[in-house]
Amino acid sequence: MRYARRAVAVLALTVLATTTACSVEKAGDGNGGTDAAAQCGSGKEFLIGMSQANNAEPYRQVMNDDITNAAKDVPGFKVVVSDAAQDNSKQVADVENFISQGINLLIISPNEAKPLTAVVKKAYDQGIPVIVLDRKVEGDAYTAFIGGDNVAIGKAAGEYYAKTLLPQGGKVAEISGLPGSTPAAERAQGFREGIASNPKIEIVATQTAEWLREKGQSVMDAMLKAHPDIDAVYSHNDPMAEGAYLAAKAAGKESAIKFTGIDALPVPSGGIKAVEQGRLQATFQYPTGGREAIDMAKKILVDCQKDVPKTTTLGTTQITKENAAQVYTELGGKQ
Repeated sequence: MRYARRAVAVLALTVLATTTACSVEKAGDGNGGTDAAAQCGSGKEFLIGMSQANNAEPYRQVMNDDITNAAKDVPGFKVVVSDAAQDNSKQVADVENFISQGINLLIISPNEAKPLTAVVKKAYDQGIPVIVLDRKVEGDAYTAFIGGDNVAIGKAAGEYYAKTLLPQGGKVAEISGLPGSTPAAERAQGFREGIASNPKIEIVATQTAEWLREKGQSVMDAMLKAHPDIDAVYSHNDPMAEGAYLAAKAAGKESAIKFTGIDALPVPSGGIKAVEQGRLQATFQYPTGGREAIDMAKKILVDCQKDVPKTTTLGTTQITKENAAQVYTELGGKQ
């Protein structure tokens, strides 16, 4: 990247393990499973099921767009997207439905890890290659995981607070993502590691807003009533940070409190523009991985590649007002 010197971590491909041949060679059991090794190759039609956790989150809509747009460039690829609407049982049913349709490959961004583990394993055990995107499941019964290092992102945010945003210390409110989702736990953990070097920073309140802007606003409203002397808000994503900003503005405190988020979507309503326009002090890029997922699907289904990386880790970039416009352009930002 041309802005690599500002990157907290460059895009990295980390191979923790490679899939064994059985992950793409297992024959189906007649109930929707596929023999990927027998069916792979160019000039064929492939049905890909994309099980999304919640389309109401802007990040996930951009992820869907990245997947469907990338798939258009691969002859023979057809992607069907389902929306779990933040409901674990619905997402399980969505995956069951994909299995019954005889999909050739499953991409899934789980709503929560534990409730989706069994059905992901079911698809994998039936010979369907499974790409887990963004959020993890338990165990390793899947073909590949693609996502950011949320501990590293949270730590980068914490270090920004410790050294730049609140070098003299201060009181921080944390607005967290959906409990049970791995990014929420990891972003919280990393942030605490990052601020550890500055003992004058105190997290005075932590509450979930489930990744949603409107809930971020209501949560912040309650936090301000309990802690009117908050100095900064660490939000696990940009929409919740924007919601918190609106609550502070309604209370006449938007200029007294500093806000940061995570995602940095290159769209007009995303975090990069919020930084550029002064509502957020910083955001940290969390790539959707959508294009990378389709690239890996092509390797599995079209190129018949048996050994694909078990884990692909996407890097992050710290975005402040100084580099927001540049990064927005370089990420192909929409006007």
